[in-house]
Amino acid sequence: MAKYKIAIIGSTGRGDYGHGLDAVWQSIEQCEVVAVADQDEAGRTKAVPRTGAARSYADYREMLDKEQPNIVAICPRWIDQHRDMVLACAEHGCHMYMEKPFCRTLSEADEMIQACEMRHLKLAVAHISRYSPQLDVIRKLIQAGEIGDVLEIRARGKEDARGGAEDLWVLGTHVLDLMRAFAGEPESCYASLSQDGKRITREHIKPGNEGVGPLAGNRVDAMWRFKSGVTGYFSSKKGAGGSPNRFGLRIMGSKGVIDHTSGYANPAFLLNDATWGSSAAGKTWRTISSNGIDQPETITATGYEGGNPAAARDLIAAIEENRQPKCSMYEARGTIEMVLAVFESHRTGGPISMPLKCKANPLGELTE
Repeated sequence: MAKYKIAIIGSTGRGDYGHGLDAVWQSIEQCEVVAVADQDEAGRTKAVPRTGAARSYADYREMLDKEQPNIVAICPRWIDQHRDMVLACAEHGCHMYMEKPFCRTLSEADEMIQACEMRHLKLAVAHISRYSPQLDVIRKLIQAGEIGDVLEIRARGKEDARGGAEDLWVLGTHVLDLMRAFAGEPESCYASLSQDGKRITREHIKPGNEGVGPLAGNRVDAMWRFKSGVTGYFSSKKGAGGSPNRFGLRIMGSKGVIDHTSGYANPAFLLNDATWGSSAAGKTWRTISSNGIDQPETITATGYEGGNPAAARDLIAAIEENRQPKCSMYEARGTIEMVLAVFESHRTGGPISMPLKCKANPLGELTE
């Protein structure tokens, strides 16, 4: 098997190492971790034994120059660093696996994509639900008419202390990506943002956490119309999540419902009831595993423990087969566009068409 030289970029205190994107490579036989980079000395020292890196650097650009890796794990959650890191990796001809969300704006996304396209590089994003075997099972059930015609998809974020617009950015992209996986490309969006029940205005805008850019609102309500005819909804209110939370989506069909929580190899559920409730006699929720309806689950590694290895192996297969990863830079750009469409709709006060013409964060242009 080909041996891939892996380099890891972390940023202690500014997104750290994401959700385990640094530790996955030691478990993959084709990979050798040659180096890790982190501007923070203490974080860098801890990362070496955790990642199995042979060498460490304070500057990731120096690491790229000296190590010439084949694949780079771009781990920080803070997305204000993603654009520069991707461009540097692309200049060195490196394929990439990176933490979500993709980046801050569509102009950044297009710049990153162009840099990868020019060098025929693959970039995979850690929306781990895309790599879950349940995804294909659910698609086949829908195609077979198990829930009839898909009418709408409802999704919510975690709705914890980050509820609202921050939830949409840092967690909601998982379920928006899932929504795209089932519904395809959106053609319009209608959304609003509010703070304690009042429509947000320019005075509410502040720099968001984790480097997301201009942000405001502890509640978001959004609707997208997809080219497939499906309508998608996402809502999040700060502190409304409960325990357990509703982080995931429901696919509502003319004959039933599929409930799919966000994550890798998490169980999904099927209800064969056109009322979308268990009111009809004998109608109960049935479990969907990676093996089908009412079949025992054989996958033991769930969440990021299972999702990161699946994504890493898919990236390697994409490189060798010259195809796009399951969650490619194009899919990730589409998810970012859905987020920014929410802000643009709020800014204009009505429905907006997609694809977006605005390449910046529309909240930065809010005038009222």
